Amino acid sequence: MEMATADLEQLGQQAQQASYALGLLTTTQKNDVLLAMAAALTAQQATILAANAQDLENPQVPEKFVDRLTLTADRIADMATGLKQVAALPDPIGNVDHAWKNTAGLMIAKQRVPLGVIGMIFEARPNVTVDASALCFKTGNAVILRGGKEALHSNQALVNVLRGALQAAGVDENAIQLIQDTSHATAEKFMQLTDYVDVLIPRGSARLIQTVLAKATVPVIETGAGNCHVYVDQAAQLKMATDIVVNGKVQRPSVCNATEKLLIHAAVAADYLPTIVQALRDQGVEVRGDARTRAIVPDVIPATDADWGTEYNDLIIAVKVVDSEAEAIQHINRYNTQHSEAIVTDNYQAGKVFQQRVNAACVYINASTRFTDGFEFGFGAEIGISTQKLHARGPMGLVELTSYKYVIDGNGQVRQ
Repeated sequence: MEMATADLEQLGQQAQQASYALGLLTTTQKNDVLLAMAAALTAQQATILAANAQDLENPQVPEKFVDRLTLTADRIADMATGLKQVAALPDPIGNVDHAWKNTAGLMIAKQRVPLGVIGMIFEARPNVTVDASALCFKTGNAVILRGGKEALHSNQALVNVLRGALQAAGVDENAIQLIQDTSHATAEKFMQLTDYVDVLIPRGSARLIQTVLAKATVPVIETGAGNCHVYVDQAAQLKMATDIVVNGKVQRPSVCNATEKLLIHAAVAADYLPTIVQALRDQGVEVRGDARTRAIVPDVIPATDADWGTEYNDLIIAVKVVDSEAEAIQHINRYNTQHSEAIVTDNYQAGKVFQQRVNAACVYINASTRFTDGFEFGFGAEIGISTQKLHARGPMGLVELTSYKYVIDGNGQVRQ
């Protein structure tokens, strides 16, 4: 049943009030609560796994999203570790980025402050519930979570654990709230809750993100679908290239930083294509290719024009042979989603040209695209990977969940 506007507004009011209370907490108090949340996740693991099992019983969950949805003891332990890492990170709130005295003698400082109330709209990724809650809490932001129907029971269980830790610590539990109605109508109302929500962060499919961008009146930080490429240069170490491509495609094919496309310089294509195609097939990957690829490995499935812009989230990869680094860069900038791109090369200049000219949030030399992750970047967790250029870009950690204000001290100055 669609959630009444008044009930949604009540969530917003509660979040706003909680955000004011969070501003009174010291860094030590926030860190103690985060550690209590980590302990509670571990202690209530059985309850969380039982709720997740209910979600996994849903026959409507697409097979390619089962991995994203599945929780295990190890993944819950990873969530707890993430909470502990966030607790160990420096608190940006109150930091002064820059301070100076102007000609009138005013002391002006640019100081970090919370954004306020953050809305999260996401799909079948229950770990987002914990990551977003941890990062928002550490930065003094209240969060309203709206997950997908596929993960409703998991999200309910996780939020109950986190709110319980808040309550036990004497902190307003409405700092973390979950919209339990997963209807599209309620989601659209949430996107327009401008009186209470300061920013929306969508995480999920390109379709979800585009829907939020089209319908939200609350400001949106766009996080990305990931049509990520690896370009194997003529100066590449081919064994290294194989390791990077297979890891990027196979380790977790359903996530946004998985490798979806492979570009190979024509100078090494004849020798390298049979090797990499076989290595991918050994891991169950369906390989599609352009005409030049199929001229070398004839049984590769023909790639269509639609393939180049598609994020598969599956064990599928499309391969193209190119004549130069410039052609590879041009192709990537045409079809990518500005997420993560990689070059494999021993040519220092080629690597630096690639990094400078490819338009993406994260650009790698000789490493897998799978490293685009807040945990891997040392942020403890991430609230999303921004593929836009305003405010934040790439994995968003604590600093990206802050704004700033100018605090000015005077001694009676008036403007002439």
